[in-house]
Amino acid sequence: MLPKMDSVSAEAAAQAANAIRDAEALVVGAGAGMGVDSGLPDFRGDQGFWKAYPPYERLGLTFVDAANPEHFDGDPELGWGFYGHRLALYRATTPHAGFGIIRRWIQERGLASFLYTSNVDGQFEKAGFDPERIVEIHGSIHHLQCTAPCSDDIWENRETVEVDESTMRARNVLRCPRCGDTARPNILMFGDFAWIPTRAHDQQARFDAFLAAHQDRRIVVLELGAGTAIPSVRMRSERIAQLPGATLVRVNPREPQAPRGGISIAAGALAALRAIDAQLTA
Repeated sequence: MLPKMDSVSAEAAAQAANAIRDAEALVVGAGAGMGVDSGLPDFRGDQGFWKAYPPYERLGLTFVDAANPEHFDGDPELGWGFYGHRLALYRATTPHAGFGIIRRWIQERGLASFLYTSNVDGQFEKAGFDPERIVEIHGSIHHLQCTAPCSDDIWENRETVEVDESTMRARNVLRCPRCGDTARPNILMFGDFAWIPTRAHDQQARFDAFLAAHQDRRIVVLELGAGTAIPSVRMRSERIAQLPGATLVRVNPREPQAPRGGISIAAGALAALRAIDAQLTA
Protein backbone atom coordinates (compact mmCIF):
# COMPACT_ATOMS: atom_id res chain seq x y z
CA MET A 1 0.00 0.00 0.00
CA LEU A 2 1.44 3.33 -1.08
CA PRO A 3 1.40 6.24 1.39
CA LYS A 4 -0.99 9.16 1.15
CA MET A 5 -0.14 12.84 0.84
CA ASP A 6 -2.58 15.20 2.54
CA SER A 7 -5.28 12.47 2.41
CA VAL A 8 -4.67 12.05 -1.34
CA SER A 9 -3.68 8.66 -2.73
CA ALA A 10 -0.03 8.94 -3.77
CA GLU A 11 -0.66 6.35 -6.47
CA ALA A 12 -3.55 8.31 -7.97
CA ALA A 13 -1.58 11.58 -7.73
CA ALA A 14 1.35 9.94 -9.50
CA GLN A 15 -0.92 8.65 -12.27
CA ALA A 16 -2.37 12.13 -12.74
CA ALA A 17 1.11 13.68 -12.73
CA ASN A 18 2.29 11.24 -15.40
CA ALA A 19 -0.69 12.12 -17.57
CA ILE A 20 -0.01 15.87 -17.19
CA ARG A 21 3.71 15.34 -17.81
CA ASP A 22 2.86 13.66 -21.12
CA ALA A 23 0.08 16.07 -22.09
CA GLU A 24 0.03 18.51 -24.99
CA ALA A 25 -3.19 20.22 -23.89
CA LEU A 26 -5.03 20.72 -20.60
CA VAL A 27 -8.78 21.15 -20.28
CA VAL A 28 -9.97 22.09 -16.78
CA GLY A 29 -13.60 21.51 -15.79
CA ALA A 30 -14.76 22.93 -12.46
CA GLY A 31 -17.88 22.65 -10.34
CA ALA A 32 -18.86 24.16 -7.01
CA GLY A 33 -16.27 22.08 -5.17
CA MET A 34 -13.51 24.14 -6.78
CA GLY A 35 -14.50 27.13 -4.65
CA VAL A 36 -14.79 25.37 -1.30
CA ASP A 37 -11.07 25.76 -0.52
CA SER A 38 -11.46 29.51 -1.08
CA GLY A 39 -14.15 29.54 1.60
CA LEU A 40 -17.14 29.61 -0.76
CA PRO A 41 -20.24 27.53 0.11
CA ASP A 42 -21.25 24.77 -2.30
CA PHE A 43 -24.92 24.69 -1.17
CA ARG A 44 -24.84 20.88 -1.01
CA GLY A 45 -28.38 19.91 0.04
CA ASP A 46 -30.91 22.08 1.83
CA GLN A 47 -29.05 21.85 5.14
CA GLY A 48 -25.84 23.09 3.51
CA PHE A 49 -27.70 26.00 1.93
CA TRP A 50 -29.41 26.95 5.18
CA LYS A 51 -26.11 26.75 7.05
CA ALA A 52 -24.73 29.36 4.64
CA TYR A 53 -27.94 31.43 4.69
CA PRO A 54 -29.91 30.92 7.95
CA PRO A 55 -32.64 33.48 7.07
CA TYR A 56 -33.82 31.24 4.23
CA GLU A 57 -34.43 28.36 6.62
CA ARG A 58 -36.76 30.62 8.62
CA LEU A 59 -38.49 31.56 5.37
CA GLY A 60 -38.69 27.92 4.30
CA LEU A 61 -36.81 28.65 1.05
CA THR A 62 -34.38 26.16 -0.50
CA PHE A 63 -31.52 26.98 -2.88
CA VAL A 64 -33.81 26.13 -5.80
CA ASP A 65 -36.42 28.54 -4.41
CA ALA A 66 -33.90 31.34 -3.87
CA ALA A 67 -32.24 30.89 -7.27
CA ASN A 68 -35.52 31.38 -9.12
CA PRO A 69 -35.81 34.10 -11.78
CA GLU A 70 -39.46 34.80 -10.91
CA HIS A 71 -38.31 36.87 -7.90
CA PHE A 72 -36.85 39.51 -10.20
CA ASP A 73 -40.34 40.00 -11.67
CA GLY A 74 -42.48 39.71 -8.55
CA ASP A 75 -40.18 40.60 -5.66
CA PRO A 76 -36.86 42.03 -6.92
CA GLU A 77 -35.70 42.94 -3.40
CA LEU A 78 -35.83 39.23 -2.56
CA GLY A 79 -34.14 38.26 -5.83
CA TRP A 80 -31.33 40.76 -5.37
CA GLY A 81 -31.06 39.91 -1.68
CA PHE A 82 -29.70 36.49 -2.60
CA TYR A 83 -27.67 37.45 -5.65
CA GLY A 84 -26.47 40.75 -4.17
CA HIS A 85 -25.03 38.90 -1.21
CA ARG A 86 -23.35 36.37 -3.48
CA LEU A 87 -21.96 39.16 -5.65
CA ALA A 88 -20.30 40.79 -2.64
CA LEU A 89 -18.99 37.44 -1.42
CA TYR A 90 -17.39 36.56 -4.75
CA ARG A 91 -15.84 40.01 -5.08
CA ALA A 92 -14.30 39.69 -1.62
CA THR A 93 -13.01 36.13 -2.10
CA THR A 94 -9.39 35.40 -3.00
CA PRO A 95 -8.95 32.32 -5.23
CA HIS A 96 -7.09 29.57 -3.38
CA ALA A 97 -3.57 28.45 -4.23
CA GLY A 98 -4.79 25.66 -6.50
CA PHE A 99 -5.65 28.17 -9.20
CA GLY A 100 -2.04 29.30 -9.22
CA ILE A 101 -0.80 25.71 -9.45
CA ILE A 102 -2.85 25.15 -12.61
CA ARG A 103 -1.64 28.42 -14.14
CA ARG A 104 1.97 27.44 -13.43
CA TRP A 105 1.52 24.05 -15.11
CA ILE A 106 0.10 25.73 -18.20
CA GLN A 107 2.88 28.32 -18.38
CA GLU A 108 5.87 26.16 -17.49
CA ARG A 109 4.83 23.21 -19.64
CA GLY A 110 3.61 25.26 -22.59
CA LEU A 111 0.23 23.56 -22.52
CA ALA A 112 -2.59 24.64 -24.77
CA SER A 113 -5.48 25.11 -22.36
CA PHE A 114 -9.14 25.92 -21.89
CA LEU A 115 -11.42 26.01 -18.84
CA TYR A 116 -15.12 25.31 -18.52
CA THR A 117 -17.11 25.76 -15.34
CA SER A 118 -20.63 25.67 -13.99
CA ASN A 119 -19.58 28.25 -11.39
CA VAL A 120 -20.87 31.80 -11.84
CA ASP A 121 -18.36 33.36 -9.43
CA GLY A 122 -15.70 34.58 -11.88
CA GLN A 123 -12.88 33.11 -9.77
CA PHE A 124 -10.84 31.79 -12.72
CA GLU A 125 -10.71 35.21 -14.34
CA LYS A 126 -9.92 36.77 -10.95
CA ALA A 127 -7.04 34.28 -10.60
CA GLY A 128 -5.51 35.56 -13.84
CA PHE A 129 -6.74 33.07 -16.43
CA ASP A 130 -7.38 34.40 -19.94
CA PRO A 131 -11.13 35.20 -20.18
CA GLU A 132 -11.00 34.20 -23.86
CA ARG A 133 -10.14 30.67 -22.68
CA ILE A 134 -13.03 30.23 -20.23
CA VAL A 135 -16.56 28.87 -20.74
CA GLU A 136 -19.07 29.78 -18.02
CA ILE A 137 -21.82 27.39 -19.00
CA HIS A 138 -24.36 28.84 -16.55
CA GLY A 139 -23.35 32.47 -17.05
CA SER A 140 -21.71 34.93 -14.67
CA ILE A 141 -22.86 37.01 -11.73
CA HIS A 142 -20.48 39.72 -12.95
CA HIS A 143 -22.68 40.40 -16.00
CA LEU A 144 -26.24 41.70 -16.16
CA GLN A 145 -29.26 41.55 -18.46
CA CYS A 146 -32.78 42.96 -18.47
CA THR A 147 -35.30 40.83 -16.59
CA ALA A 148 -37.99 41.22 -19.27
CA PRO A 149 -35.75 41.12 -21.35
CA CYS A 150 -36.27 44.23 -23.48
CA SER A 151 -33.22 43.40 -25.64
CA ASP A 152 -30.40 40.88 -25.95
CA ASP A 153 -27.94 43.27 -24.29
CA ILE A 154 -25.52 41.85 -21.71
CA TRP A 155 -23.35 44.28 -19.79
CA GLU A 156 -20.66 44.14 -17.13
CA ASN A 157 -21.88 44.45 -13.56
CA ARG A 158 -19.98 47.31 -11.93
CA GLU A 159 -22.70 48.11 -9.38
CA THR A 160 -23.10 47.31 -5.69
CA VAL A 161 -26.17 45.88 -3.99
CA GLU A 162 -26.72 46.57 -0.31
CA VAL A 163 -28.37 43.64 1.50
CA ASP A 164 -30.03 43.44 4.90
CA GLU A 165 -28.57 40.11 6.04
CA SER A 166 -31.21 39.66 8.75
CA THR A 167 -33.93 39.41 6.10
CA MET A 168 -31.81 38.72 2.98
CA ARG A 169 -33.62 41.52 1.17
CA ALA A 170 -31.85 44.11 -0.98
CA ARG A 171 -31.96 47.77 -0.06
CA ASN A 172 -31.50 48.73 -3.72
CA VAL A 173 -32.43 47.06 -7.00
CA LEU A 174 -30.36 47.26 -10.18
CA ARG A 175 -32.08 48.60 -13.29
CA CYS A 176 -31.85 48.04 -17.02
CA PRO A 177 -30.34 51.19 -18.61
CA ARG A 178 -32.44 50.69 -21.74
CA CYS A 179 -35.98 50.36 -20.31
CA GLY A 180 -35.65 51.02 -16.57
CA ASP A 181 -37.04 47.61 -15.63
CA THR A 182 -35.28 45.39 -13.08
CA ALA A 183 -31.91 44.07 -14.17
CA ARG A 184 -30.83 40.58 -13.15
CA PRO A 185 -27.61 38.56 -13.28
CA ASN A 186 -26.88 36.94 -16.61
CA ILE A 187 -27.10 33.53 -14.94
CA LEU A 188 -29.09 30.46 -15.96
CA MET A 189 -31.39 29.94 -12.96
CA PHE A 190 -33.87 27.18 -12.17
CA GLY A 191 -36.92 27.20 -14.45
CA ASP A 192 -35.36 30.06 -16.40
CA PHE A 193 -36.82 30.96 -19.80
CA ALA A 194 -35.50 34.54 -19.94
CA TRP A 195 -31.76 33.90 -19.67
CA ILE A 196 -29.85 35.44 -22.57
CA PRO A 197 -27.22 32.83 -23.55
CA THR A 198 -25.34 34.89 -26.16
CA ARG A 199 -22.23 35.42 -24.07
CA ALA A 200 -22.05 31.76 -23.02
CA HIS A 201 -22.63 30.64 -26.62
CA ASP A 202 -19.73 32.81 -27.82
CA GLN A 203 -17.51 31.24 -25.17
CA GLN A 204 -18.69 27.78 -26.20
CA ALA A 205 -17.90 28.47 -29.86
CA ARG A 206 -14.30 29.34 -28.92
CA PHE A 207 -14.10 26.15 -26.85
CA ASP A 208 -15.45 24.02 -29.71
CA ALA A 209 -12.82 25.52 -32.03
CA PHE A 210 -10.12 24.74 -29.45
CA LEU A 211 -11.22 21.11 -29.18
CA ALA A 212 -11.38 20.75 -32.96
CA ALA A 213 -7.81 22.04 -33.23
CA HIS A 214 -6.50 19.71 -30.50
CA GLN A 215 -8.64 16.61 -30.87
CA ASP A 216 -5.73 14.48 -32.11
CA ARG A 217 -3.35 15.60 -29.35
CA ARG A 218 -2.76 14.21 -25.90
CA ILE A 219 -5.36 16.02 -23.77
CA VAL A 220 -5.73 15.78 -20.01
CA VAL A 221 -9.22 16.64 -18.78
CA LEU A 222 -8.78 17.76 -15.17
CA GLU A 223 -12.20 17.85 -13.52
CA LEU A 224 -12.38 19.50 -10.10
CA GLY A 225 -15.29 19.45 -7.66
CA ALA A 226 -18.07 18.69 -10.14
CA GLY A 227 -20.87 16.60 -8.64
CA THR A 228 -23.76 14.58 -10.00
CA ALA A 229 -26.62 16.75 -8.72
CA ILE A 230 -26.18 19.08 -11.71
CA PRO A 231 -23.94 16.94 -13.95
CA SER A 232 -23.21 19.45 -16.73
CA VAL A 233 -19.46 19.53 -16.13
CA ARG A 234 -19.13 15.78 -15.53
CA MET A 235 -20.96 14.95 -18.74
CA ARG A 236 -18.79 17.31 -20.77
CA SER A 237 -15.63 15.89 -19.18
CA GLU A 238 -16.59 12.37 -20.10
CA ARG A 239 -17.38 13.34 -23.71
CA ILE A 240 -14.01 15.06 -24.14
CA ALA A 241 -12.26 12.10 -22.52
CA GLN A 242 -13.53 9.91 -25.37
CA LEU A 243 -11.23 11.70 -27.82
CA PRO A 244 -8.19 9.67 -28.92
CA GLY A 245 -5.33 10.25 -26.52
CA ALA A 246 -7.46 12.00 -23.90
CA THR A 247 -7.30 11.14 -20.18
CA LEU A 248 -9.83 12.13 -17.53
CA VAL A 249 -8.62 13.00 -14.02
CA ARG A 250 -11.68 13.31 -11.77
CA VAL A 251 -11.17 15.02 -8.40
CA ASN A 252 -14.11 14.87 -6.00
CA PRO A 253 -14.16 14.05 -2.27
CA ARG A 254 -17.58 12.33 -2.38
CA GLU A 255 -18.14 11.23 -5.98
CA PRO A 256 -14.72 10.50 -7.47
CA GLN A 257 -15.70 7.51 -9.62
CA ALA A 258 -14.39 7.95 -13.16
CA PRO A 259 -15.26 5.91 -16.27
CA ARG A 260 -12.92 3.16 -17.34
CA GLY A 261 -9.54 4.58 -18.30
CA GLY A 262 -9.95 7.62 -16.06
CA ILE A 263 -8.10 8.49 -12.88
CA SER A 264 -10.12 8.98 -9.67
CA ILE A 265 -8.89 11.12 -6.78
CA ALA A 266 -11.10 11.20 -3.70
CA ALA A 267 -10.09 14.57 -2.30
CA GLY A 268 -10.80 18.27 -2.37
CA ALA A 269 -9.46 20.36 -5.24
CA LEU A 270 -6.61 22.10 -3.42
CA ALA A 271 -5.32 18.95 -1.69
CA ALA A 272 -5.38 17.03 -4.97
CA LEU A 273 -3.64 19.78 -6.93
CA ARG A 274 -0.91 20.05 -4.31
CA ALA A 275 -0.40 16.27 -4.31
CA ILE A 276 -0.18 16.12 -8.11
CA ASP A 277 2.19 19.09 -8.13
CA ALA A 278 4.44 17.37 -5.58
CA GLN A 279 4.69 14.41 -7.90
CA LEU A 280 5.41 16.62 -10.90
CA THR A 281 8.20 18.51 -9.13
CA ALA A 282 9.72 15.53 -7.29
